[in-house]
Amino acid sequence: MAVPIAVLDCDLLLYGRGHRTLDRFKLEDVTDEYLVSTYGFPRQFICYLVDLLGATLSRPTQRSRAISPETQILAALGFYTSGSFQTRMGDAIGISQASMSRCVANVTEALVERASQFIHFPKDEATVQTLKEDFYGLAGMPGVLGVVDCTHVAIKAPNAEDLSYVNRKGLHSLNCLMVCDSRGVLLSAETHWPGSLADCTVLEQAALTSQFETQLHKDGWLLGDSSFLLRTWLMTPLHIPETPAEYRYNMAHSATHNVIERTFRTIRARFRCLDGSKGTLQYSPEKSSHIILACCVLHNISLQHGLDVWSAPATGHMEQSEEEYEQMESVDSEACRVRQELLLTHFS
Repeated sequence: MAVPIAVLDCDLLLYGRGHRTLDRFKLEDVTDEYLVSTYGFPRQFICYLVDLLGATLSRPTQRSRAISPETQILAALGFYTSGSFQTRMGDAIGISQASMSRCVANVTEALVERASQFIHFPKDEATVQTLKEDFYGLAGMPGVLGVVDCTHVAIKAPNAEDLSYVNRKGLHSLNCLMVCDSRGVLLSAETHWPGSLADCTVLEQAALTSQFETQLHKDGWLLGDSSFLLRTWLMTPLHIPETPAEYRYNMAHSATHNVIERTFRTIRARFRCLDGSKGTLQYSPEKSSHIILACCVLHNISLQHGLDVWSAPATGHMEQSEEEYEQMESVDSEACRVRQELLLTHFS
């Protein structure tokens, strides 16, 4: 029995009975400023997560000192927003690095289970119309349902040294395909693609493509940059604009598409575990993908709680698309016709 007791009480041995742990620590005892500086989010947001995830994080355990949902959530937020277990988080929470790692894993899976609840395209016509109007208000681009792009997140080399995760810069990464609305709310996030895949290949194989080609929104389109092929539901810029209408179209396209670049910068700044400044994600590709998706869920929840998407400073080294833009004009005559009609109707 001596060995199990030593394992169960590892945190007690590390910190002693007099150390203040979060089982005794109450959120209402500290200021929002402290919570934001230490865990990245204010009290109201953290309390919402406790309500949202509490039942999942309270699953039965054989441990005599099970960690509370509140403690698990704060440990995970501390990692997501700092990018490290080696911070004052462990001291503030009163748990070991190993316990923090378990907390991150538990909270990550709980958030991933709820991804479809918080990341999705609107379905009712009124919300879709509002989505288009909000995009139109940015730069006069009509019919836009979202802006799409890819971004790379660095990961450690997989144990099998799978070369499919080596990107064009020679680094191991995941290529993440995302779509956002005019406020930066994510409407789609596919975070599992190997870094060696070009953006156009990711889109070709993505669930997003199947979603748009088979069932979703026949009266609008996404905006993508020159790394993607033109499609009837995906408007790309003209490679060499020649007429005033084509220049106006490209300018409106660029100004509107910039929303997702700003969104990537905000996610990178808010969730430092993704930005590369603390090194690569030290997990398998699958677990790294789940951490990225969990941060995407938290990003959307933060917007629901009024935390300004553009408020965080742009820092770090989260990789943007690896593409060297080439002329990728579609041979899809119907897609070309749709873009030409858009040019004539709205930009001539």
